[in-house]
Amino acid sequence: MSNNFNFSTLNDAQIEAVKHIDGPMLILAGAGSGKTLTITTRLAYLVSLGICPSSILTLTFTNKAASQMRNRALSLIDDVAIPPLLCTFHKFGLLFLKLHIDRLGRKNNFMIIDTDDKKRILRSLDKDIDARQVATDISKFKNSLQTIDDAKLLRGQDSAATAVVYEQYENYLQKNNLVDFDDLLLLPYKILSQFDDVAIATSEKYRYIMVDEYQDTNKLQFNLLQKLLTSHTNICVVGDDDQSIYEWRGATIANILNFDKYFKKIKVVKLQENYRSTHQILKYANLLIEHNQDRLGKKLIGTKEKGDKPKVYESIDERLETQKIIRDINTLVASGENPNDIAILYRVNALSRQLEDGLTKAGIAYKLIGGKRFYERMEIKDIVAYFRTIVQPTDNFSFKRIANTPKRGIGKATIDKLDTMSKQTNRSIFELLDDEQNEDMIALIGKKNYRTLKLFVASILELQEILANSKMTFVDAFEDIFEIRKSYKAMPDGQDRAANIDEFYALTRDYFLEDSSHDMESFLNKISLSVEKGELNDDAISLLSIHSSKGLEYEHIFVVGLEEGFFPLPNTDIQEERRLGYVAFTRAKTTLTLSFVHNRFYKGRRAILNKSRFLSESGLIQGGLTIQRSKSFKKGDAVKHEVFGLGIIEIAKLVGKSYKLKINFGGVKREILSDFIKLV
Repeated sequence: MSNNFNFSTLNDAQIEAVKHIDGPMLILAGAGSGKTLTITTRLAYLVSLGICPSSILTLTFTNKAASQMRNRALSLIDDVAIPPLLCTFHKFGLLFLKLHIDRLGRKNNFMIIDTDDKKRILRSLDKDIDARQVATDISKFKNSLQTIDDAKLLRGQDSAATAVVYEQYENYLQKNNLVDFDDLLLLPYKILSQFDDVAIATSEKYRYIMVDEYQDTNKLQFNLLQKLLTSHTNICVVGDDDQSIYEWRGATIANILNFDKYFKKIKVVKLQENYRSTHQILKYANLLIEHNQDRLGKKLIGTKEKGDKPKVYESIDERLETQKIIRDINTLVASGENPNDIAILYRVNALSRQLEDGLTKAGIAYKLIGGKRFYERMEIKDIVAYFRTIVQPTDNFSFKRIANTPKRGIGKATIDKLDTMSKQTNRSIFELLDDEQNEDMIALIGKKNYRTLKLFVASILELQEILANSKMTFVDAFEDIFEIRKSYKAMPDGQDRAANIDEFYALTRDYFLEDSSHDMESFLNKISLSVEKGELNDDAISLLSIHSSKGLEYEHIFVVGLEEGFFPLPNTDIQEERRLGYVAFTRAKTTLTLSFVHNRFYKGRRAILNKSRFLSESGLIQGGLTIQRSKSFKKGDAVKHEVFGLGIIEIAKLVGKSYKLKINFGGVKREILSDFIKLV
């Protein structure tokens, strides 16, 4: 049967990978090199040799990938009584536990809890903990194979408290016959480790194992695979060390880099022919990733046309950056390109705000992939609710949203009681709390809650006064009083949320700076209109983070924010940041445009930025931004001021030995003498 197997759709390297049967094999599959075709064809080839389909196990990371691979594989296989098992790691764990969880003294009618269930259980065990953070910590413990005893050895008050709750949480799960998502891998590993007969039987059952996206496996998944290989070493892993971008999520790149140390007599096949991108795009992607030291080494080889060299856009600020991209998008669409084939990528989610505003204003439909629109993000909606309450304290809806945000010990029952009293008295909750001491209310919600809410109302009144007297100091005062940013930064995804808050604060300041007549009410109305206009459309360009773009491809890619501090991010693994750059480059099929600015909002204020090292490392540009003094100035010159940042000269008039300049600083215009200006 195998003699007639059709290899006509495969290249030589793919055929070599498909035909390897016994022993460990690492398939290094570069971006766009046809790894899915290789995996599914190999699976079909194994079956064609007479290998029992039920002895083949293929593991993936997402249900979508599993479904696509299953459909493609089954289309290549003749009808079989029991098809090969192709599923996610966690689905395999579930099937395994249904058969063997009794070995741990538990029943197989267990229930799986989701993340929200997990947090509710944790809060029921200790109402004072940060359930979100503790849930994340417990997940990390499990995926790194750290026991409760290991957790107890960690230093620090928070770690000690987490260890106590971790133990209580595990006892609760066992008592109620529950398993969480991480248990679907941890419990099978425990069973396979403790019971040799189960390990041998399972390994004998699955004689041929394949793993997709191997570079994304963590310590627990690696150890689980080792147990599945108790009686053989027929493992084929497929991955790309140059696309390992999930270390922050627990992925261990060492699993793929050290594959030859974990297994003996391995076969390595490199899939380097790229069927996605033009030669020019691949040229610069290869140059970029070659700067990484921790890699096995391969080079993408183009199979398509040469194509155009990737463009690099240099702009004074993010507004001009957005205008250039919008111009290009309009040109592409006018020439017949489908908007669905166009995407804008960014490293930091907060950068989507300027893009969303610009696209909405230009009437270009967009969809946000893998995230919420900027103004719909929880932290932004919270701040908007605060601002609405400050402008209009009688807005019960907004007041109820923020009464316990950040947490100040005000529960839902208290809010409901206040809401009922508000309806009965036909007065807003704020008005009721702003009254002189109200004994009825104290009796209703308790003295402690009453004092907390009175302080909250006093803070709102204080900010009303600050806003009325000094709009430019309002944002700083607001954060000092309520510490919204600080509270969100403590969350597991706090860095992204804090960046969004910084972006929103900067947007607020800029709105007031733009025109002295602007007020908070008009600012909030502007936001409401932006949200209202942002309805989804079937034909729409995509906005997404580089992490979300993994596994996707588009004809035309724009990457914004290529500045030091944004991409790469500071205080991160520079090699992983560079791998993110490689992923971004290789999403593009036909055109790639990279953009950097001289200044943008950063941590709540406008900051001078240097272009990303990735632009020079990829060979796309040379040299750096230099600022020099000049004796002459003219309209259109880019200049820098110590306070106002970077701007463009609109009018230059010689006055004595100096110039009197009218400068546009990102929409804010100032008249300044040239003595206080540097030419960029």
